[in-house]
Amino acid sequence: MFLCCYQKRAHKMKIIILGAGEVGKTLADSLVHEDNDITIIDVNQDKLKELHNKYDLRVLEGIASHPQLLKRAGADDADMIIAVTSSDETNMLACQIAFSLFKIPIKIARIRSPAYLRKKEILFNDNSIPVDHLIAPEKLVIDMLSKLIEYPGALQVIDFAEKKVNLVAVKAYYGGPLVGNALSQLREHMPHVDTRVAAIFRRGEAIRPQGTTIIEADDEVFFIASSNHIRTVMSELQKLEKPYKNIMIVGGGNIGSGLARILESTYNVKLIEKNPKRAELLSEVLSNTVVFSGDASDQSLLKEEHIDQIDLYIAVTDDDEANIMSAMLAKKLGAKKVIVLIQRGAYVDLVQGGTIDIAISPQQATVSSLLTHIRRADLVSVSSLRRGAAEAIEVIAKGSKKNSRVIGKTIKSLKLPPGATIGAIVRENEVIIGNQDIIIETDDHIILFLVDKKYISDVESLFQNKRVFL
Repeated sequence: MFLCCYQKRAHKMKIIILGAGEVGKTLADSLVHEDNDITIIDVNQDKLKELHNKYDLRVLEGIASHPQLLKRAGADDADMIIAVTSSDETNMLACQIAFSLFKIPIKIARIRSPAYLRKKEILFNDNSIPVDHLIAPEKLVIDMLSKLIEYPGALQVIDFAEKKVNLVAVKAYYGGPLVGNALSQLREHMPHVDTRVAAIFRRGEAIRPQGTTIIEADDEVFFIASSNHIRTVMSELQKLEKPYKNIMIVGGGNIGSGLARILESTYNVKLIEKNPKRAELLSEVLSNTVVFSGDASDQSLLKEEHIDQIDLYIAVTDDDEANIMSAMLAKKLGAKKVIVLIQRGAYVDLVQGGTIDIAISPQQATVSSLLTHIRRADLVSVSSLRRGAAEAIEVIAKGSKKNSRVIGKTIKSLKLPPGATIGAIVRENEVIIGNQDIIIETDDHIILFLVDKKYISDVESLFQNKRVFL
């Protein structure tokens, strides 16, 4: 005879966040509603006051890596430290002190400098600098931009199960075959393509997709499909855009130069960098990119560089206003499509969808990566969607029928939280789009879409195994 009980959170997660900038603030917003004990440390009193007034958390002013301050923050029994200050060195030192003095189990650090990242295998381990999980924002942004370039017309592209399946966000436009028709007709239009619409956002509100749901122009549609079917599904929602050929990048920092290095063998790439010395250096290290020194807001420069022939203009300087203004000018002068990097989260919703085609936030990319390491259960990845309002999750079904709440059950029998849908299951090399009668097996990779992230703890509980007492 045995007694089963479902494993709940043993205690509140006690998390210390170092840095109250955009990433720290966004992360706090994601975690504070999930029954976590949060303390934030920063040198900026105004930022701390703003967070303290807005959220139920503790704030401490001072140098994030100082041992006494970490002790006051509760480092003696903390579960996790997340170092996301603006200084790589402070983040690394804080993780070292957290390990050496307080034995904090999980240490996460944001590291920007390519010089450190190139040596990450040697530098970041318990015998050197004890960082358990490394977050490199620039690389995350480069990966995000690369996917948007690979699929022209997409607003967001997320890989799951080692790129076997994708979640793609697109805007439905007049002229798309499915616009004005019910979702049930998707199967009729594409009888040999298996896909599922995971969510629809209409004028900012989530709509639960059903067979009778009529797609309207300007709907933001999230669908799941095998990687080789992405373009086919996109063509049902909008006129399929031609592949990009001529690309102009503004900003020769880590993101701009890294992106140019990836693109230059496939596309015609031009890069504008304001700093003459930096431009000269980039012209030497980039073999097939044409590098110019100048101001991207200079109308005559853009005209001289044939901005009207540019398929995609990407502004990735560290100045939000400069990115926005230069992209608007580029679009006015004939650039077919523009993407801008926006540091301030409040700006993203303001600019996207008008003259600016896509605005991307490095903070959201960073927070998505951080959440993957913070969430419980066997989560492989967590991705923030719609600027953090929703989440896409990849979780592995572990255990057996005896100790799992999902294994051996059909999708339709699972007690999913409100607004949650299972879009796909990846079983070894097979992609199974979320048919409600599919029975979940051990080691299945389950791709789940959560419209309201406040239910994340319910998803975690569902996929945590029971404890069995004999």
